[in-house]
Amino acid sequence: MNLKQALSDNKLTIGSWLTLGHSAIAEIMARAGFDWLVIDMEHSVIELSEAQEMIQAIDGEGIPTIVRLTSNDTNLIKRVMDAGAHGIMVPNINSREEAQRAVAATYYPPRGKRGVGLARAQGYGASFQDYRKWLDNNAVVIVMIEHIDGVNVADEILAVDGVDGYMIGPYDLSSSLGVPGDFEDPRIVEAIKHIREAGEKAGKPGGIHVVDPDLEAIEKRIDEGFTFIGYAMDVRILDAISRDHLNKIKGLL
Repeated sequence: MNLKQALSDNKLTIGSWLTLGHSAIAEIMARAGFDWLVIDMEHSVIELSEAQEMIQAIDGEGIPTIVRLTSNDTNLIKRVMDAGAHGIMVPNINSREEAQRAVAATYYPPRGKRGVGLARAQGYGASFQDYRKWLDNNAVVIVMIEHIDGVNVADEILAVDGVDGYMIGPYDLSSSLGVPGDFEDPRIVEAIKHIREAGEKAGKPGGIHVVDPDLEAIEKRIDEGFTFIGYAMDVRILDAISRDHLNKIKGLL
């Protein structure tokens, strides 16, 4: 799947989050049939070497991998892309300049400022020119708008050339407004609406993370017009299914 093209076409895609640093878990989630998977290096203990092994496992199933970074770090962007990531998800983007820096770190000159290395992505040196062409047509840059400061300049952020889409971080966004986890607070509802409208104006697809495995919640987000949706995460799926099945077993006793 060419995720960059799907985003450009505003096609509905459903992905999920990986926070447990094991290639077998990544492979299981990829085989489940998600359109894309995010390896979360921000809120996990996943190291870069583990992330590369996970990328390799996901690549084996033909699924695009996005790495959520710890920060808008130029060197980390270079390293995860060299490891073979299809794209990056950059947390806490609050200005046009921050978005531009993320894009520049993803692409080689003249489009960007990324340094050239010969690692996994470049076939360990055997296919650099092929990778350079692939990069322009396939690399994905997702900005996370998860603070009210970013909401206030969402139009400027999403107008940046090279930003392929956005992801709303609902927990951090609610925290920035002083109501952590209260997604029904009118200020949160209005902030999300503002981001979505800015995305529509810029022609950038709307993304949001439905953190818990909740079918009603994801249906609501689809109805609202989001087309780049993260559904749950490895730990929440494992926890929810374990609890649900155990409760049902106890009900049989």
